[in-house]
Amino acid sequence: MNAVLSEKGQVTIPKKLRINLGLETGTILEFCEEDGKLVATKKTVESPFDEWVGVGKVPGDLSVDEYIDQVRDR
Repeated sequence: MNAVLSEKGQVTIPKKLRINLGLETGTILEFCEEDGKLVATKKTVESPFDEWVGVGKVPGDLSVDEYIDQVRDR
């Protein structure tokens, strides 16, 4: 597959490659040069909240709603 570099340095990635690689509008690509070749890597964006998922534990066998009611003296 070939693509032509525009005057602005833009290239259209062939549709078959975009589909196979899961490249959608807004996907961030990281570019580097390896042994004289241009390499693009799909960059995964992590949520700043991912590291906190599952960290907070509700004491005992209470549900979140029961715990909130208990803390708020309902």
